[in-house]
Amino acid sequence: MSAIVLNNNFEKASELALPESFSGINSHNLYLYVKSYQAALRADTASTKTRSQMRGGGKKPFAQKGRGGARAGSRRSPIWVGGAVAHGSNTGRNYNQKVNKKQKRLALKFALDAHAAAGSLFIIDSLEVDSGKTKDAQTIFDKLGVRDTLIVKSLIDEKTFLAFRNIAKTYLIEANELNAFLASAYRSVVIERAVWENLTKES
Repeated sequence: MSAIVLNNNFEKASELALPESFSGINSHNLYLYVKSYQAALRADTASTKTRSQMRGGGKKPFAQKGRGGARAGSRRSPIWVGGAVAHGSNTGRNYNQKVNKKQKRLALKFALDAHAAAGSLFIIDSLEVDSGKTKDAQTIFDKLGVRDTLIVKSLIDEKTFLAFRNIAKTYLIEANELNAFLASAYRSVVIERAVWENLTKES
């Protein structure tokens, strides 16, 4: 598979073959990483009350015998409307799912290789918008001809950040923020050459 190398006008200049280590990776690595990433985003705010935490219900609702129905000792029993919840969710649950470093690297490589196969992995020497204007950033995005894109820079300068922040279909990140979840969440990925060289150097 090959990545598309763009020139300064954001036009296709050449292609760059991906290292061998990017091919033949099991897609299950990406599945495990995405599952772990999304689990870590859970807010852990679910909260239910047991019958000991409910107010009221101290008085027996009706006599034990004589009415032909089931006995009841409290209106706050889980089987009553307005009562407590049996075996309900509570805060303090650990949603973390461990994914080791090797699987994280494999997941990212798989995601980038999939983009290369689809012709949606772009490499450019440098991407900067010196004017800081959104219309200039939009021009760059339009030239790519993609639905949405993840842009990965070595370091984000203020002008480029201001230019891209209001374009809903682009997401600008620095190299240390790149992960398999973000790479797979967007239809295309634009990576600066310095970032790409670091990625492939670790392969």
